[in-house]
Amino acid sequence: MYKIWGFIRQSAVRIHLAVAKLIYKISGGRRPKSLFCSRANPAKIGTDVKIISQNDYSTTIAKVDENGNIKNDDFVIVSTTDFHFDVDHDINTKAVDRFVRHIKEVKPDLVVLTGDNILSKYQQIDAIQFAQMMEEIGVYWTAVFGNHETREDRGFYKWLLWKSFCDYDHCLCKFGPDELFGYGNYTVNILGEGGRLLKTLFFFDSGRDILDRDREKYNIPADMNGYDFLKTEQIDFYKNEIDTLKKKYGEVKSMMYMHIPIPEYAHAFKLDENGSYVPSGECEILYGKQYESVGSSAYNSGMFDAILEKGSTQAVFSGHDHVNDWCAKYKGVYLVYSLPGGYAVYNLGDKTGKPESEWVEGVTVTTLRADGSLDFKPRYNRMYL
Repeated sequence: MYKIWGFIRQSAVRIHLAVAKLIYKISGGRRPKSLFCSRANPAKIGTDVKIISQNDYSTTIAKVDENGNIKNDDFVIVSTTDFHFDVDHDINTKAVDRFVRHIKEVKPDLVVLTGDNILSKYQQIDAIQFAQMMEEIGVYWTAVFGNHETREDRGFYKWLLWKSFCDYDHCLCKFGPDELFGYGNYTVNILGEGGRLLKTLFFFDSGRDILDRDREKYNIPADMNGYDFLKTEQIDFYKNEIDTLKKKYGEVKSMMYMHIPIPEYAHAFKLDENGSYVPSGECEILYGKQYESVGSSAYNSGMFDAILEKGSTQAVFSGHDHVNDWCAKYKGVYLVYSLPGGYAVYNLGDKTGKPESEWVEGVTVTTLRADGSLDFKPRYNRMYL
């Protein structure tokens, strides 16, 4: 039933967008404002990344030369979060314009959206126009769900939003195993020269809020409320996948993307006597500052313990907290905030009164070196002021 009704709705949306784009062209780009992706002037960049293989929950990719041979090049990932695309099309256009500029200048091999991307009343229309824009740009991209896109763990509208992404050739999103929580638990394997595994990227649906139905299943105290957590079955999937990859490739180095940060993020900064966040001394701070509390779950389901146990994951990326822009190293693992891309919700101006020239909207550029090392750099939208 999902597939039939979904096909009907998606077909109607594509016809609507085709007509809207015709009007946009005739009007010289003045109307309609709802085409905020077109207003950002995307242009073909292309990619030398190729899909090597894929299944229901995983895609294997590599950078190749003109003869199809895997290259020994660095692999660049641009990540951003919390676009919060909504009814204010001028704000949406501003966010997408900056985002597209970063892509044009960095020319990444992969783009990752870490949740709370499309929240508008016309969610599926905006999801499809975004996916069409990424097809036009021609770089591979992928995403995870945030806590605001839908108000369901599973269901038709969440399925439809995800399907609207997955239908496009350059989108690497997968629904993932049926037995796992939510939609969008999957992996992307990046191969290096000789077919060795350069890095595995894990993507997880981190949910919305702690629900009463989960309390007994996961032994959560009755008075514990707040944001959601990674479920036991998601952690087991992670551990089992690491073991499977080790059998095939030997050593496995990986990174992880989700929307809601895991509780260990709270070890990086602490409040001082003046109510400001300062480094806690428990982590090495590579860059950035903290301006709000870490919005993790009050319940620690043990993902970080699994990370330490398996010894594979080098970095964890999240979004959710719009004015935290730091990267820290805790117990040998990088904890990274993808910079927020959107302007539709609170920012440093709201929180601190800082001018836009100091805001933290932007993208995070992660370089996977051919030798296996990592490099993280923030790239702020304020450079375009």
